[in-house]
Amino acid sequence: MEHRWQIAISAGLLAALWAGVADVFQLVTWVGFLSCSTFFAQTETGLKGMLMAMSTNLSGVFWGWLIISGSGFFISPMVGYAFTGVATAAMCLQASYQKLAFIPGAFIGCCITFALGADLAAILPPLLLGAMLGYSMSLVTNQLISITPKIQGLFTAAPLKMLN
Repeated sequence: MEHRWQIAISAGLLAALWAGVADVFQLVTWVGFLSCSTFFAQTETGLKGMLMAMSTNLSGVFWGWLIISGSGFFISPMVGYAFTGVATAAMCLQASYQKLAFIPGAFIGCCITFALGADLAAILPPLLLGAMLGYSMSLVTNQLISITPKIQGLFTAAPLKMLN
C-alpha cells in the first residue's frame, strides 16, 4: 500500500471527528463505521461509491425490517425462518441490478437492522453519514497524496539551501 501514511492520517482524523459528532448527536457510532467500511469494501469510488454503499446498506435495512416485521405477525418461529430465507435470496438476487450489486453491503444493513431491533430512527442517520464519512476519507486522502511531494520537497531542499 503505497500511500499508507496518507490513508492513516485521513482515516484517523475523520474517525475521531465522526466519533465526536456521533456522541454529540447520540448516533450509533458503530453503524457509521460499518457504512464507512462498506464504502471502502465495494469496487466503486467517489460519489458513485458513496451511493453504492448507501443503496446496498439501505436495501439490507429494508430486508431486515421486512423479516422482523413480517415474522411478528405469526406465532410460529418457522415463519421467521422462511422470511429470513426469502430475504437472503432476495439480497443475493438484487445484485443483478447495478446499483445494488454489492451483496455484502445488503447483509451489513440487514445485520445492523437485527442488532438495533429495526429501530429506523437509530439506524438511518448514522448509516447515511457513515457512507459520507468513507467518501470524505477518500477525498482527504487524495488531497494528502497530492500535497505530499510538496511537503517532502520542503524537507529535502532546506538542507541544501543551508549549505550554500
